Amino acid sequence: MKFTTQYLWIIGTLIFIILGSIHLIYTFFTNKFSSRNSAVIAEMKLSHPILTKQTTLWKAWVGFNASHSIGVLFFGIINLYLMLNYYDTFKSDHFFIILNIFIACFYIWLSKKYWFNVPFIGASIGLICYLLTYIIILI
Repeated sequence: MKFTTQYLWIIGTLIFIILGSIHLIYTFFTNKFSSRNSAVIAEMKLSHPILTKQTTLWKAWVGFNASHSIGVLFFGIINLYLMLNYYDTFKSDHFFIILNIFIACFYIWLSKKYWFNVPFIGASIGLICYLLTYIIILI
């Protein structure tokens, strides 16, 4: 049972790590998150948010994408670390499992409402792995 739950959790976690890594690479090394309309990019580079003139909407856009990537990577890496090194705590104290299920649900909601199919499918598979892990631990 231990290896089944660990493997399921690790599979779900690796999906988040992969998605976060791809997002980070796309943010800094491709134009995947750029608008197809070059006028929009030009305006974003000239426009400031109401909050401050210390940044532009373009810089904020890049920064938000980068911080989102790091957040997803942290989520994945910390889960991988905890499952590999503290399995008994995971099994006996369900706080982390339930918290991660809620976070995965939030990523599913975000991806359905604001993003596109790839993160929706990835987060859904991650959630299924987390739920199966939890069910097996409860049994």
